[in-house]
Amino acid sequence: MTKPLGIAADHAGLDLKRALVTELEKRGIAVRDFGTTTSDSCDYPDFAHAVGRAIETDEIERAILVCGTGVGMSISANRHAAVRAVVCSEPLSARMARQHNDANALCIGARVVGTGTAIDIVDAFLGATFEGGRHATRVAKINLA
Repeated sequence: MTKPLGIAADHAGLDLKRALVTELEKRGIAVRDFGTTTSDSCDYPDFAHAVGRAIETDEIERAILVCGTGVGMSISANRHAAVRAVVCSEPLSARMARQHNDANALCIGARVVGTGTAIDIVDAFLGATFEGGRHATRVAKINLA
């Protein structure tokens, strides 16, 4: 990855986001934090849209979004045509989402998985690459309406 990895969370995902940032930086992965930075109640769409716009403008290629379940972040991020956000609660789905769906935003529920599992999910997501081929044809059909 040549561009920084985007990361964002709402108040429910703040502690997990901080733990993930620490782990990623230990590994030498550049991170661009889109917030939140406090535990004050806030709205997850604000952060998902900031990340979505950054993907659309090619400032970042991939991102991790954290909220209570990951679902709200995923729904909001997927409103951006360039985003293919997926909620994952285990590593296999994260790996397959990258390999087969070219997912570029990983959404994690801080109330669903613990830190250790979240790190495993992130590892699977970041360690996988899009396989292309027949999967590229399918991914190209996603935004057709």
